[in-house]
Amino acid sequence: MTPLNTGDPESIGGYALRHRLGSGGMGVVYLGVSASGRQVAVKVVHGPYAQEEEFRTRFRQEIAAARKVSGAFTAPVLDADPDAERPWMATLYVPGLSLAEVVAKDGPLSLRQLRTLGLGLAEALRDIHRAGLVHRDLKPGNVLMTEDGPRVIDFGISRASDNQQLTMTGNMIGTPPFMSPEQLASPREVTPASDVFSLGSLLVFAAVGTGPFDADTPYMTGYQVMYEPPDLDGVPEELLDVILRCLDKDPAARPRPADLHRMFLALPESDATARERAGGATRPRPRPTPRGAATTAATGTGRRRFPRILLTGVGAVLAVAGLVAAVEFHLSTGDTTTASAASATATARTASLPTGWRPWTTALRYDVKGVPLEYDGPGCVAAGTALFCGGTGFTVAKVDASSGHVDWRAGTRPTEAQPIGVRDGLVYVYDEPDGTNRRLVALDADTGKRRWQRDISATEPAVPYDGGLLALSPDASEFVAYSPSGRELWRAPSLDEICTPSALGGKPYALCTAGTEPGEAPVELMKLGPGSLTSTVTLPEKSPALGAVGGQPLFLAPQTAKDVYDGGYERPYNALLRVDLENNKVERTPLARPLTGAATLVDGVVYFVRSDGTVTAVSADSGRQLWQRTTEMESLSAPAVSATYKRVYFSNRFGRLLALDSRTGAEVWRTSALDDPGDKAQDTPPRVLLVKDAIVALAGDTAFSRNPDAPTRH
Repeated sequence: MTPLNTGDPESIGGYALRHRLGSGGMGVVYLGVSASGRQVAVKVVHGPYAQEEEFRTRFRQEIAAARKVSGAFTAPVLDADPDAERPWMATLYVPGLSLAEVVAKDGPLSLRQLRTLGLGLAEALRDIHRAGLVHRDLKPGNVLMTEDGPRVIDFGISRASDNQQLTMTGNMIGTPPFMSPEQLASPREVTPASDVFSLGSLLVFAAVGTGPFDADTPYMTGYQVMYEPPDLDGVPEELLDVILRCLDKDPAARPRPADLHRMFLALPESDATARERAGGATRPRPRPTPRGAATTAATGTGRRRFPRILLTGVGAVLAVAGLVAAVEFHLSTGDTTTASAASATATARTASLPTGWRPWTTALRYDVKGVPLEYDGPGCVAAGTALFCGGTGFTVAKVDASSGHVDWRAGTRPTEAQPIGVRDGLVYVYDEPDGTNRRLVALDADTGKRRWQRDISATEPAVPYDGGLLALSPDASEFVAYSPSGRELWRAPSLDEICTPSALGGKPYALCTAGTEPGEAPVELMKLGPGSLTSTVTLPEKSPALGAVGGQPLFLAPQTAKDVYDGGYERPYNALLRVDLENNKVERTPLARPLTGAATLVDGVVYFVRSDGTVTAVSADSGRQLWQRTTEMESLSAPAVSATYKRVYFSNRFGRLLALDSRTGAEVWRTSALDDPGDKAQDTPPRVLLVKDAIVALAGDTAFSRNPDAPTRH
C-alpha cells in the first residue's frame, strides 16, 4: 500500500480514494472508502485504454464474469461503471498480501498452510466453474492470503467455459509458468481442467518458492509446461500425489475441484501429524513422472536449471519453432495471415473484381451542417459496381467501388443513415424537410438528382420488397405500397396498435403488437395486399425476424423475454420459429443449446455473432450447429458470405477484416486495423459487403475495399 501519486484521482464513483494498492499495465487499484465508511478495492483503467472500445468491451465482460462468482474464497464485485470516462470496478477490500508476496517475505508455506491453501482454492475453483467460467490466470499474484483463507481475484482474462472468449486481441493470455499445456497450444479451447493444472503449479510455488516449470525465458518455460515433467524437488511427500494428478498433461485425467477438496481434507492437519505419519523426518523419494509427460535426461539433486547453451544450432531452430507453433501469445504485430486448414487447402483462383479495381480507402466525411438523419446508422448499399452511402457529416453519395472516388453527393444536410435500397436506376433515401416529418425520396443513381418524394410515417421504416416499396402513411393509419417509379400501387388498413412494415423473402408483411412499446407483447405476423391486412400467426414476445427460408418467414424464439438493462447483456435464443403460411402454424425447431448474439440469416445459415467475437453457424432448416469459432475480435459486423470463396467476411469497428471458412469456421486470414478509421469508430456499427468478389467495409467514417486474395495489400 503506497500513498496516492500526483495526478491520481481523489474519488471515483462516489468512493474517496486513500491509497494505491497496486498498479499494472492496464490500470491502478486503489483503496477506496464509501460514504458509510466501507472499504473497497477500486480498479481504475488507465486513460489510454479507456479510449479503446475493444478494451472497454473486455473490462465490461470482466465485470460480468466477476459478478457471476459469489463464494467465500473470491472477492465479490460491489459496484462498477464500465462506461465512465475512466472505467472502474469496486470489489470487497480484502486485507492481506498476495501469495507471491507472502512467499517472498516469509518463505515457502508449511504443510498445514498448504492444506488450508488447497482447500480454499479448491472451493474457489468450484464456485468459478459452477458459474460457467474458466479463470485462466490462477497465479500467486492473483491469490490474496487472508486470516480466513485465500481469496481469488482478477477475472480480467477469464472466459466462459462454453468457448465464449472474453479477452481482447493483442494481449498475452495468461502467465506462462502457471499456464496449462492446452492453454499454450490452443488458448481458445481451454476447459475448467486448465485451472486445475494452474493450481498444481501454484501449490508447488507455495511449497518450494519456485514453480515446477521455471526457465530463463517464457519460451523455455512454455516448452517445459508442454513437454517436460514437473520439477517437484522439495515438495512435501504428502502433497506429491495430488500435485502430480493436477499436473497431468491430459486434461481429462486431472481431478475436479470436488475431488481436490476431498484429497486436501485427507492431508494432515498439522506439521507434527505429518512427521508422525512419516515416522519422524520426512524422507525424500524419487520424483515420479506424470502420465503423458515426456522423459528427460535431467539428473542430480536440487531444483532444475537449464543451461543457456541448450538452444544452439539445429536444436535451437527445432525447439523455438516448435514452441512458437504451440504458444499463442496473441501479440498484435500488424497484418497477419493465419495458417489454418482452410488456407492450406484453398484452391488458387483469381478474384472477380470491378473493372479497374484497386485497393482504396475513402473518408465518408463532408462538413455539412445541420441536424443529421440518423435512423439506422451510416452504411452503404451496392448496386452493380457502385456504392451508395451515408456517413458522418456526409450527405448521401455515390462511390465508385473500383476506386473509392465519390461521383456525386446529394442533399444539404448530414445523412447518418444507410440508403434504403437501389431499384431500377433509383436510390431510395430518407429526408426530413422540417426536422420532424419524414419523406421517402428517390434519387437518380447516375446523377443524384431527386426524381420523386412521398410523405411517410416519421416513426416506422420504409422497406423494399419484390415489386415495390412498403411504408406507413404519415398518420400511421394505412400501409402504402409504391412502385419503383413512385406510383401508388395499393393501400391496406393498419391496426390500432404498433405495426411495422416488413419484407420477408421478398414479400410484404406487417409485424403488429398490442404493447405500448415494440417488444412488450407477442407479435402478430400479418399478410398485406391491396385493401387487406390478414393475421397469420402470433409469435412470442421479443422474437426477432430473420428473413425467410423456402418462402416461409423465419424468427428466433427467446429463452427469456424479461427486460434486462445491464450493459453488455445479450438475450439467449433457444429455437427457430418457421411460419407455415398455408396452415397458419408455427413450426418450432429447438437449438442444441441457447445461443446469444446478433443473428443474421444468409443462404440458409443463421450466424450468431457475439460482442466478444464468437461466431456460431446454425442450419436454418434443422437448427443443427454447423460450427463455432472464437475469433477474439470484438464488435464484429454482420457477416457477408462469398459463395465463390466459401468464406464468411467480417469487419470490426476499427477496420480489421476477418475471413472464416463458411464450411468449417476455420480462420482463413485477418488483417490489422486501419491506421485512422476516424473519430466515430467507437460509435458507428461496422459493416461489410461484397461488390463482385471485392470486399467493401465501413469503419467509423471510413469506407475501404480489399482484395480477398491479398487482403493486407493497401
